[in-house]
Amino acid sequence: MIQLLYFARLREALGTEGESLHWPEPATVSALKQSLAARGGVWEEQFSGNPHLRAAVNQELAPESALVRPGDEVAFFPPVTGG
Repeated sequence: MIQLLYFARLREALGTEGESLHWPEPATVSALKQSLAARGGVWEEQFSGNPHLRAAVNQELAPESALVRPGDEVAFFPPVTGG
């Protein structure tokens, strides 16, 4: 299992702040995003149509190529700007 967390407007769009997902083997952040996008609807809009979506694996910013393993926590969030 992996723990998924959704933040900011992503959480609002998906209607949930997180979930546990059965994820038996290591895969990349990119593969995880593709799996979530395959749910269709708003999930597809947010995960395949959003090139600026950021990910953190175990509380560290992670590139699309980062591995996600069973037991990991993955957070997704839109880019943040300051001002």
